[in-house]
This record gives sequence, C-alpha cells and structure tokens, in this order.
Amino acid sequence: MKIPFNINSRVIDLELKPNETLLSVLRNNDYTEVKCGCNEGECGACLVLLNDKPVNSCQVLAMSVRDKKIKTVKGIGTIHLPHLIQKAFVEAGADQCGFCSPGMIIASYSILKETDNKPTKEDIKRGLDGNLCRCTGYVKIVEAVEKAATLSAEAKTPEAVCSDM
Repeated sequence: MKIPFNINSRVIDLELKPNETLLSVLRNNDYTEVKCGCNEGECGACLVLLNDKPVNSCQVLAMSVRDKKIKTVKGIGTIHLPHLIQKAFVEAGADQCGFCSPGMIIASYSILKETDNKPTKEDIKRGLDGNLCRCTGYVKIVEAVEKAATLSAEAKTPEAVCSDM
C-alpha cells in the first residue's frame, strides 16, 4: 500500500508493508542518511525527528506516522549547506567515522531546541543518552554541541541553530 509521508518538508507517497518500520521504509526509499545500527532502539543510529521529537525509527511502525512530519539529518543540513551543528561537529573533530553522526546530530538539534540553544553539559549528556559511538569517547561530541550553541549565539541571524529550514 502507498501512504503519504512528509519527509524533510516534502510530501511523497511511499510504498510500505503493514508491519514495516519507519527505518525500513526510509532506507528502502534512498534515505540512507538514516542508519541501521542495532535495529532494537538501543544505539540511536536511526534517530529521526518525528513532529520535532527524536525517535528511533527502527521502533516506529511506518503506518503510524501518517500526517506527521519526519526530519532526517538531511532535513537539518546537507554537505553543500551544512547546519551550524554539522559545522560544529566537523570543527570539533566529532564526526569520526560518521556512522553515528546522523543520529548524534538529530539528538543535538533536539537538545539545542529544547534548551533554547543554551544547554548545560548535563543537558547535553542526558540528550545524547541512547546514542552510541563505537569509535571513541563522547568528549568531542559534547564539545561539538557546546560549540554549536556558541555558534548560534554568535550568528545572530535568522538561521539560528534550531530554526526550521
């Protein structure tokens, strides 16, 4: 069956099976920026924003997202037009192998939005809980979120860190 999906502010009809997860539908339709990690909701690699709330897409039935807004990391910024969070990850050296980066950036976006771009270190650690990185520790990732908050304060433009694109 086909149902409409609102993905990154674009409505498209996608084919799905009744028991298919959102992760599977996204991956099968070339939204490969959403990574398939553990497929059990443990690692955060498949994190997307669903009506502006972070969810593990591997734990969401695709049929349940009808009429909801889905945002992947490409809905936040692209390689040619990176978001301040993505710039901060690169500048802080927090992008590492890149597998967990989409989920980390989605979580960071949510942290900054929920804290009005003024997160404490504890806000960041709590917000990143559930996002696993197998490359190294989380020091650079936490620094990247702090840097994104600083860049947002310095930007003083309509493209503040957590404004919608």
